[in-house]
Amino acid sequence: MKCRFCNNELKNVFVDLGHSPLSNSFLRKEELECPEKYYPLKVFVCSKCYLVQTGEEKKPEEIFNEDYIYYSSFSKSWLKHAEEYVKMMMKRFEYNQNSLVIEIASNDGYLLQYFQKEKIHVLGIEPSKGTAEAAIKKGIETRIEYFGEETAKNLAEKNIRADLLIGNNVLAHVPDINDFVSGLKTVLKENGIITVEFPHLLQLVLQKQFDTIYHEHFFYFSFSTVKKIFEKHELDIFDVEQIPSHGGSLRIFAKHAGNKKLKISGNVSKLIDMENDYKMNSPEFYQSFQKVVDEIKINLIEFLLKQKRSNKKVAGYGAAAKGNTLLNFCGIKNDFISYLVDASIYKQGKYLPGSHIPVYTEEVLKQDKPDYIIIFPWNIKEEVMAQLSYVKKWNGKFIILIPQLEIL
Repeated sequence: MKCRFCNNELKNVFVDLGHSPLSNSFLRKEELECPEKYYPLKVFVCSKCYLVQTGEEKKPEEIFNEDYIYYSSFSKSWLKHAEEYVKMMMKRFEYNQNSLVIEIASNDGYLLQYFQKEKIHVLGIEPSKGTAEAAIKKGIETRIEYFGEETAKNLAEKNIRADLLIGNNVLAHVPDINDFVSGLKTVLKENGIITVEFPHLLQLVLQKQFDTIYHEHFFYFSFSTVKKIFEKHELDIFDVEQIPSHGGSLRIFAKHAGNKKLKISGNVSKLIDMENDYKMNSPEFYQSFQKVVDEIKINLIEFLLKQKRSNKKVAGYGAAAKGNTLLNFCGIKNDFISYLVDASIYKQGKYLPGSHIPVYTEEVLKQDKPDYIIIFPWNIKEEVMAQLSYVKKWNGKFIILIPQLEIL
């Protein structure tokens, strides 16, 4: 296997999570007796560029198909994050009615709707038909296709170029990273700006966030590696912010290398220095993560065995992809966790891939009154605990599993 960025031979394993189904391949009841397709979930680190990446490549069409059921608008905290981003960008760069904002992987229009309220021209590019159609129903122009150099050239030939080009949590989802970033350059106006958000590999390791590893993600990025990738395609990162979303992410600001109007912020060198302090550009940073992951697995299994023997009820909240990674790696089925509840109508009434744990509406919690509720999307635990504060009436307790098992 070769590194998808620098073509170096991949030999060093970062972490091996065994085999599991695609994390968002939820099952209908009639599919429970059918065989599921499992894929290896082994992640490597390139010894040359230190890009962390999956070894087994899934075709995007296998993941982002008509059954893809992640809708961004079901998270209140994510909507707030999007709205605050729009306000910040409007103030900092003064976009107006003559501006064009393009978002790649625009999902259900969760973000572009806020630019549209400001009378800014918007265009979404989204490969998943269901989420794209949800955006179109909101009046947001959306193209149902994958983004890369070919799509970018088609847009540029029609003189469709972005003043602002956005990619939130998409950089990790594209198997051909060079084709994708090349497309960003092609569709960006001469003085245009790119902003991209992605989970920071440093936080994944420090906070033990192995459950954010799943088949939708082909890559896990340090800032230094992303900088190299953009520079290869004549794009300069002129600013970077550390943001709390998804357990600790980076928001980068990029421009054409020839654009001298935007100066390089001191934030860029500061973050590179910080990563160097953690030795992210050396093999030792990546060597002990498997032991950390295995310890979390052991602790969860021991906890669930204890509750089973004590006849305690354990349920879960949030049918998130990260939860499916964790459950399948730990081998947990519905004999230990009876059910999950989720706010998404697209997940309710279905079953988790691999574990076959059913997904219900929140009303089931009120009727069943479980002793423990595991919050799988730990990144929004405050939002969930506030929403489910009524569980205290029957002395119910919340649990998070990352970075370690904790009863709240």
